[in-house]
Amino acid sequence: MMVNAALTPQTPAVRGRLTAAAPLSPLVWFKSGGAAEWLFEPADAADLSDFLADLDPAIPVMGLGLGSNMIVRDGGFPGVVIRLGKAFATVEQLDATTLRCGGGASGILVSSKARDAGIGGVAFLRSIPGTVGGFVRMNGGAYGRETKDILIECDVVLRSGERKTLPLDALGYTYRHSNLPEGAIVVSATFRGHPEAPDGIQAEMDRIAAEREASQPLRSRTGGSTFKNPPGHKAWALIDAAGCRGLRNGDAQVSEKHCNFLLNLGSATSAEIEALGEEVRAKVLAHSGVTLEWEIQRVGEI
Repeated sequence: MMVNAALTPQTPAVRGRLTAAAPLSPLVWFKSGGAAEWLFEPADAADLSDFLADLDPAIPVMGLGLGSNMIVRDGGFPGVVIRLGKAFATVEQLDATTLRCGGGASGILVSSKARDAGIGGVAFLRSIPGTVGGFVRMNGGAYGRETKDILIECDVVLRSGERKTLPLDALGYTYRHSNLPEGAIVVSATFRGHPEAPDGIQAEMDRIAAEREASQPLRSRTGGSTFKNPPGHKAWALIDAAGCRGLRNGDAQVSEKHCNFLLNLGSATSAEIEALGEEVRAKVLAHSGVTLEWEIQRVGEI
């Protein structure tokens, strides 16, 4: 991707890393898609705040975690992608049942720290391949629990550069949705669980890991759960009933192991993956009359 001079961020020297025309395919699970016009990896929340405050408001901004539930389109992202690195992959115990977690901390890290501290109710994060920032934005959930069940508040940097603390009730959570402002980056979140013996928590984490291993294509190039479960239905069952198990478009395929996962078998483009998803949606609508909504975030230019 060529860098558009008109969109060049006019900012003071950043303390983090600012890269032009940065390939995004290595950073997302599908291993497909174009480049970010700019990739910014801030040194800390203050660095991010200063950067966004001085960035032209017309330039789009997007947060990127582990890239596990995202299709980056082949034309790339025309703006700035914010990636939170090690400085944000922290978990701090505040009291007997409360953790403050950096926006770049993975679900595995958070659940493991909770286990070590004897904090129950957080183990479900073990099963979500993402980071705290994504969990907060999308009300990530699995195995009967959601982020809203444990979130107390989150610290965000708004697109303007303003730093704010938002309580749970400000986020307007529904299924896989929040009212987090566009362009806001979650830099930390405070979670609260309940006292529980570490051995019991580990047993629950082991059960979740085994169930995922048995039912999901974990070692494939995939984007995780593709479509939201419609009210009263399971997306995978609707997809299976519509005859889409194993359906292919080039190197893009509907997983034969779990129908609500799309796979990149090798050299699929993002366009092929997204087109396969749209074909699945059309077949499900024709077969059952149910409209599947995308859960995977699709970003950038075609």
